[in-house]
Amino acid sequence: MTVRIVDRRFDSKHKSSVNRSRFIQRFKGQIRKAVSDAVNKRGLRDLDNGEKIGIPGKDIGEPQFEHGQGGVWETVRPGNDRFLRGDQVERPQGGGGKGSGKGQASQDGEGLDEFVFTLTRDEFLDIFFDELALPNLVKQQLARIDQYRRVRAGYVQTGMPTNINMGRTMRGAAGRRIAVGGPYAAQIRALEAELKTLLDAGQADDPRAEQIRRDIAKLRAKIEAVPFVDTFDLRYNNRVRIPQPTTQAVMFCLLDVSGSMDEGRKNIAKRFFMLLYLFLTRNYERIDVVFIRHHTVASEVDEDDFFTSRESGGTVVSSALKLMHDIITARYPSNAWNIYGAQASDGDNWHDDSPKCKALLEEHLLPLCQFFAYIEITDGPPQNLWEEYERIQSGPRGNFAMQRIATVADIYPVFRELFKKRA
Repeated sequence: MTVRIVDRRFDSKHKSSVNRSRFIQRFKGQIRKAVSDAVNKRGLRDLDNGEKIGIPGKDIGEPQFEHGQGGVWETVRPGNDRFLRGDQVERPQGGGGKGSGKGQASQDGEGLDEFVFTLTRDEFLDIFFDELALPNLVKQQLARIDQYRRVRAGYVQTGMPTNINMGRTMRGAAGRRIAVGGPYAAQIRALEAELKTLLDAGQADDPRAEQIRRDIAKLRAKIEAVPFVDTFDLRYNNRVRIPQPTTQAVMFCLLDVSGSMDEGRKNIAKRFFMLLYLFLTRNYERIDVVFIRHHTVASEVDEDDFFTSRESGGTVVSSALKLMHDIITARYPSNAWNIYGAQASDGDNWHDDSPKCKALLEEHLLPLCQFFAYIEITDGPPQNLWEEYERIQSGPRGNFAMQRIATVADIYPVFRELFKKRA
């Protein structure tokens, strides 16, 4: 026999949470497209919010079975005093299909408004970061056991009332009542057999029979005095903390803030890093993020300065790569950390500095990194830094990727291409 349990609990808005999850799963393609379109309209600080999206009415229609008319039907329209069967009806003046409402009429004469659906913050981010992951996250060494999980470990006689195990408690109480009342029950059965013998012999008024009745009543009172549940019977679920090792990861975000990076390009880079920052902090509990801004000189900054500072200057990209290597050496040994890097620049660099960047990245950083991504924000031809990095991408290492972004609309596709799940 198949047993189906349907969860009809309501959420805070009095809508079935099960039906809501089924709706999101069924129309995930349309919702994902609406989410990707909504991202390009948001500001930097608005990405971590919910979203109200619309799904075309034609996409939420359901196929239905109906009875066909069958046979031959003739329809009589009341009030027809102008036309007979076979007459041709003239086209209405003005082209027809134009009502008094606003907007354009549908070509087929039918239409449905968009179905507006509000996603919560968690649902929005779940769909937005669906099918994304940091490549090669698993490291050969697990470090920092400062996370624990609780597991069941039998029963104890003391604990919180909310942890009482009713089944185990009642089973213990029943066993105790049987054990305590067992001798009394045996005595009652013996006395009842003796009383039956006296009654069968016609000695109901015998003093012995009256004594047996009193003894049986006393024994029954003793059995009834046994408590149904005693404090000794209480059993509580016992849970113990077991250390759960976690893999450490660190993400380096390198942003070019030189004079050639105008405000529009910086905003594109900031949007990209904002996506990356939300993605990392949402999916990985044990991860550090290091923010590095550079022009001619690189410096490590906090999150707020990284996204809001307006400092600018010349361009020496190698300064950021050197600072990243120094920080790894000082704080993040590669044998205990998964190291990732993401660099955003317009590709404009001192001509003599680009070969240094290639050498630093190829010889010092990539051997320590699990993955390194470079995005070039420009709508023109590739710059000298891109040409140097192309030699690394064509090399044997598989932990380096590079993409170009021209407009805001390219951010999300490039982001998904860089961090999509790989086999």
